[in-house]
Amino acid sequence: MAKSRNQKAKILYLMELLQEQTDEEHPLPRRSLEEKLSDIGIHTERKSLYNDIETLKNFGFDIAYRKEQPEGYYLAERDFELPELKLLVDAVQSSRFITQKKSDSLIRKIEKLTSRYEARQLQRQVVVADRIKAMNESIYYNVDKLHSAIGLDEQITFQYFEWTVSKELRLKKGGEIYQVSPWALTWDNENYYLIGYDMNAQCIKHFRVDKMLRIELSGRKRAGREAFARFDLAQYTKRTFGMFGGDEETVRIRFHNKFVGVVIDRFGKDVPLRPDGETHFIARVQVAVSEQFFGWMTGLGRDAQILSPSAVVEAYRRLLEDLGNIYKENE
Repeated sequence: MAKSRNQKAKILYLMELLQEQTDEEHPLPRRSLEEKLSDIGIHTERKSLYNDIETLKNFGFDIAYRKEQPEGYYLAERDFELPELKLLVDAVQSSRFITQKKSDSLIRKIEKLTSRYEARQLQRQVVVADRIKAMNESIYYNVDKLHSAIGLDEQITFQYFEWTVSKELRLKKGGEIYQVSPWALTWDNENYYLIGYDMNAQCIKHFRVDKMLRIELSGRKRAGREAFARFDLAQYTKRTFGMFGGDEETVRIRFHNKFVGVVIDRFGKDVPLRPDGETHFIARVQVAVSEQFFGWMTGLGRDAQILSPSAVVEAYRRLLEDLGNIYKENE
């Protein structure tokens, strides 16, 4: 019975053999194909094998024959080229928001998109110093559920958590259920964020996806369409630092010329720049003023200086003084 069932699926097993065990450097001659099919109980003859290969080619599989040694048939073209698969594996392996368990699972699936010989080249580790992978195993499914809610034009409910000093999970707002209309997902600083319209606060907010629990589609239509229509996601992510909000201000900053690449990477090529002498330039940027923004400035050292507005300059000066006083007190 098993042999008969396999015989009916002969062309499918042949296709699987070509996908998994052949590439340009590892073709299989006709006799090897016959032997491998025979090992799983499938009898084949030369003419029927040629007919099956021709059927697969007519269906769209790019099956080529290599005449020089090693000679034989192989799958010449696939949906993904090896360099593309390497790029996907590197992205999965280095991604912080994907847990190690899910990374391993995804990479095994990616390996199936090429021959077992080329798959060995995908079994590599991307070295990222002190890489911390996400601990919330459900984030992978959270992202999928959020995309579904956006596609179905539905609101969602969920709970939001934070970590305590004792490394325990604690629900925010005492476990209160958040009711949000999801509008977009964005990626910033190695984390996924949901951009949504908070039904209680009646405004656009963002939430870290890996800190969302028990996401459910509510069946209610999304709200906040007009607010989101006025919302510029690209500008929002450029203005916020580490997705920490704050009052938006147009800030003038003086930089050393060596930081022009840093400024363009952060704010985009359209950022207004004006030379200020031979060694410096002044940038006019719109940012959400927060301690995270000030931290970014501090990381650039003495060669970056906020010029205006005066309220932002004063807030930054006070922060630096407070930090200095803390370390003086420690002495």
